[in-house]
Amino acid sequence: MACASRAKKQTKKESSAKKEIKGAIVAIVTPFKDGQLDEQGLRDLVEWHVKAGTHCIVPCGTTGESATLSHDEHMRVVEITIDQVRGRVPVIAGTGSNSTEETIMLTKHAKKAGADAALVITPYYNKPSQEGLYQHFMAVAKECKFPMILYNVPGRTGVNMLPQTVARCAKNRYVIGIKEATGSLKQVADVIRFCPRSFIVLSGDDFTAFPTLAIGGKGVISVCSNVMPKEMANMMNYFFKGDIDKARRLHYKLFPLFEALFYETNPVPAKTALAAMGKIDSDEVRLPLAPMSETNKERLMEVLKSLKLVK
Repeated sequence: MACASRAKKQTKKESSAKKEIKGAIVAIVTPFKDGQLDEQGLRDLVEWHVKAGTHCIVPCGTTGESATLSHDEHMRVVEITIDQVRGRVPVIAGTGSNSTEETIMLTKHAKKAGADAALVITPYYNKPSQEGLYQHFMAVAKECKFPMILYNVPGRTGVNMLPQTVARCAKNRYVIGIKEATGSLKQVADVIRFCPRSFIVLSGDDFTAFPTLAIGGKGVISVCSNVMPKEMANMMNYFFKGDIDKARRLHYKLFPLFEALFYETNPVPAKTALAAMGKIDSDEVRLPLAPMSETNKERLMEVLKSLKLVK
């Protein structure tokens, strides 16, 4: 009976994740202070996002500097986020690695900690084949039995997960969606065409968020939501309500910020902006990332001023 109860509970969680994961999903930064995780700063950011209407939160993604977090820090960031959210919005924990064994370990932790799903990047640097990608995700699904959002970002990883491989993975009950960050609407369209209707396709780039909705996507895992969470959430809300004109106007209003947040490597500009706005105490990033150059910082500040985010 206990096993049946657990299975029923897991099935309920899977359907819940499929229903709720959409809209403006923030890939939240990880605030640091004097080289250490700023736990209160993270809690304050999470609370700001929930109150601003952000639909879901992703800790320990690329924007969260997962690559330079220790395992203990990674787990702590996930735990703090879940604790502060208190079930008000879904939490999709970044758990991917270029090691399948490490990915399984981090995904099991996210499941135990109470996340709603895991965001699992294609293994980077290794450059696996399409078969290797498929086997990697199937191993994670088999070992963890936990809702999983694939993450395809070839600009970071050096490998592009093709739509046919995504569709093959989508046959597994635990693979519920993908963050598609190629910047190619053709690839997004092919994923949507090839995968089940229930499969959640999310833009991985702010500049393709609105177009992705228009061709059948469900939302965006966003960098811009770090800085303007209410506006990003409103753009999604307007679209879902059928007010396409208002959604489009917000898309173009935010477009200068979409560009400015990539004047240098993400999340350097996002942290610089948040510190200037007083949302975090420090714009500190970890090596090998470096503080924003003065020239690009001035350019970023001009955009923030134009949006009335700083004086």
